[in-house]
Amino acid sequence: MDLRCAWMLCVLCLVLTVQAFTQERFKEAVLEQLGLSEVPKLHESDLVDLVIPDHVKNKYMSMLKRQRVKRRALPSLAGILRGIPGHTGEVLYSDTTTRQKLMFDMEGRIPKNSEVTMAELKLFKKPLDRANLPAKQSHRPVSNARVSVYWVQQQHDGSNRTSLIDSRLVPIRESGWKSFDVTQAVHYWLRNKRREPMFLEVWIQGERLGSYASEMAKAVRFTSQDPKDKALGKPELVLHTLNLDDYGSPGDCREEAVLGKSTCCRQKHYISFRELPWAQHWILEPAGFQAYRCSGSCLQPPRALRRLGSGQRSCAVAGSSALPIIYLVKRGNHTEIEAAEFPNMVVERCSCVADG
Repeated sequence: MDLRCAWMLCVLCLVLTVQAFTQERFKEAVLEQLGLSEVPKLHESDLVDLVIPDHVKNKYMSMLKRQRVKRRALPSLAGILRGIPGHTGEVLYSDTTTRQKLMFDMEGRIPKNSEVTMAELKLFKKPLDRANLPAKQSHRPVSNARVSVYWVQQQHDGSNRTSLIDSRLVPIRESGWKSFDVTQAVHYWLRNKRREPMFLEVWIQGERLGSYASEMAKAVRFTSQDPKDKALGKPELVLHTLNLDDYGSPGDCREEAVLGKSTCCRQKHYISFRELPWAQHWILEPAGFQAYRCSGSCLQPPRALRRLGSGQRSCAVAGSSALPIIYLVKRGNHTEIEAAEFPNMVVERCSCVADG
């Protein structure tokens, strides 16, 4: 590791461990990690008709899945939600993408003092109707469609903003249940603390560029929440939770940590990219993340040991993990979309460390 890289990691660790967490320090750390001197000068017009390329989407999802550590110690089934029938059965078609809207009533579904460790969106793929297949042409065969799930955040001005949650290839000619990991979407919904339902969108696209792949993808049909859709197997949201009284995260802060009365622990600290003016148009994914930070007091060594060189002990980061992001890069008069993994962005463990 060269000195520049080591310095960047130290900056990121410092940002996470310092309690006086400021937007400016965080921005400086992100820019340094990307080798930029300033935030790219982007305008909302740069986001019009913006499409994340498949290779960037695949790289991001691969990094994201590596970072998802699911705690499955005796999880309990919180419920299987079958959605709210009605207008959410709407399916929109365009030249390249089929979009299906879903809505789930979450209010009161998650037990108190529990953590959602896993959430699965289960969609039933209808049997293939060969009448929907395009005429055979002299193209390279297409076997799959790209199915992506987005969380939809409704803005106060009535507009919507989406966040990529999961994406995978689905065989066009296979029917049956297909599962998608939407844990992150549920965490976003919980973070917003709104009483409204959770909205998702399912995008169906070709597995590669080209009109033939797009036409093949249009043959993929999932059952909807529309009462008029009489097909069996309505969309389901399956929630798994842990009772934190019995299986709380070791070392995580309880309420007394907020009052400064606890020993060293990991305290929740959420960073919303959508609420940071310098990041909201530049960082496309994720919408935000639980960074955590270290809080609390540490027992101090006896005076005799301190005289021998053992200094004050303070609560600091003992382990951290990376955060994958998708962001925009300005190159000349055009913008490009890239994916990167930021090291040391999420605090995993805290410990008491002696000064020096």
